[in-house]
Amino acid sequence: MEAVAVKPKEPLPSRAWKRFKREKVLWLVAGAALIWLFIFAFIPMFGIVMAFYNFIPGRAWSDLEFVGLRFFIQFINLPDFGRIVRNTLVISGLNMTIGFAAPIIFALLLNELFNKPFKRIVQTISYMPHFVSWVVVASIMTTLLGGTGLINEVLLRWGWIENAIPFLNSRELFWPIMITANVWKGVGWSAIIYLGAIAGVDQELHQAGAVDGLGRFGRVWHITLPAILPTIILLFILGIGNILNTGFEYQLLLGTPLTREVHEVVDTFVFRYGVQLGRFSFAAAAGLLRSIIGFTLVITTNMISKKVTDISIM
Repeated sequence: MEAVAVKPKEPLPSRAWKRFKREKVLWLVAGAALIWLFIFAFIPMFGIVMAFYNFIPGRAWSDLEFVGLRFFIQFINLPDFGRIVRNTLVISGLNMTIGFAAPIIFALLLNELFNKPFKRIVQTISYMPHFVSWVVVASIMTTLLGGTGLINEVLLRWGWIENAIPFLNSRELFWPIMITANVWKGVGWSAIIYLGAIAGVDQELHQAGAVDGLGRFGRVWHITLPAILPTIILLFILGIGNILNTGFEYQLLLGTPLTREVHEVVDTFVFRYGVQLGRFSFAAAAGLLRSIIGFTLVITTNMISKKVTDISIM
């Protein structure tokens, strides 16, 4: 029996160099993204140190007083701490339920449209609010809901109300209006990922479902939703990390002293203390505490998802 010559294994550096030459375009694109990430995401993380020092602009780090967890304790002991955390959790909870479910429902409904030109028009229109600045959104909301806004004018002219309704100054209406604005602005853009996942569903499954007597709703419920469930779970896990990151543009632009009880969140608190009042270390401690909680929630949610559904991000 003739012996088969075994080709010696090529050294790792040589194999790596050949692979790089073969995939150089991909490496260049990925390299640019990694450089951007390093400059704008990792280098600024050095500012975390500010939360543990009594930072004074213009002084060298060696001259700053190390205070440890002092600012963290001060933040937790604030009289407004409970209200700030409550508002943050409520607004985030609404975003994680209504705001998270809306793009999924919209993508499923859009996928059921058979008229292709009409479907493309609806998609394009739904994307447009994502590119509108929050300043413009706030201006639109003021024009519609202000004391002399369009809605009040119509209601007054038709005689449905006697006095203008203070929509933007109402504590009871602030959260519903804010969530409505968030959904309107982000539903089309967020639905892109789900539409991509739906496009990857095997059409033979739908044909088999139709043969078995499933209607359109049945095929969506028993075929489409289970097929895109991994995408939904992964995005939900990543979204949990931002549960304390509610943003501050809407609150700053449309929040008033009358609604501060319901619109003050961690982000607006950090902005107010860090930028407006110049308490940089105190604001950095508040922001870092929020990030630690968000990271912990992501890890916990990922572990639960891995045990329950065998789907995880790592």
